[in-house]
Amino acid sequence: MNATPDPNVPRHVAIVMDGNGRWARRRGQPRSFGHRAGQKAVREAVEFCLRRHVEALTLFAFSSENWRRPDDEVGALMELFLRALDREVEELHGNGVRVRFVGELAAFAEGIRTRMHAAMEKTRGNTALALNVCVNYGGRWDIVQAARRAALAVRNGELDAEALDEANIAPYFCLADSPPVDLLIRTGGERRISNFLLWQVAYAELYFTDTLWPDVDQAELERALEDYAGRERRFGLTGAQVARAS
Repeated sequence: MNATPDPNVPRHVAIVMDGNGRWARRRGQPRSFGHRAGQKAVREAVEFCLRRHVEALTLFAFSSENWRRPDDEVGALMELFLRALDREVEELHGNGVRVRFVGELAAFAEGIRTRMHAAMEKTRGNTALALNVCVNYGGRWDIVQAARRAALAVRNGELDAEALDEANIAPYFCLADSPPVDLLIRTGGERRISNFLLWQVAYAELYFTDTLWPDVDQAELERALEDYAGRERRFGLTGAQVARAS
């Protein structure tokens, strides 16, 4: 990690990778073709974050709602996961990337879960970039599971219900050990969060681009960082207060 991080570079970038299906449809191809093409953009994003010394990159790969998609598309996505896990992990490990899968992993077939856990174990000591891949994840699910874990802690006498506040419930959320999300990017032209990291993006800067995910390259990501660098992040303060603090 950077010893003296650049304040114009977000510590934690999250991306809603949208537009694979439309990218494929414009080429007369099935949606699975777009998902395969989107893997190149994932590699571009990882390389970009390594080069720009971003600490954490969180990707929305498969939401809890995506199970409702056609069976052939879900099947193609699962096959893509398997191939990517077999092919990409060694390179990520060689580049010092720590891989973590975030979400309700129990819903996946045993073969996929085994590969996920193997990838996480292999890369757990890496520090160049924390790559969080959200699969079978939803922001509301995350809030519920955090509340459930906090309630269990109260029942076990580990947490005082009367003292429950943002600070002492925060450790029960996914990504609690990551920096807060500074920049949320959504590709594909939509202007919504889609149940992604609802707790974690409370103060994130939002950047929307019409570029479909398979067409995202490092130049597009650089434009997002340039936009981020031009924002005034006030966190509830006035501009004058921020200026005095800096």
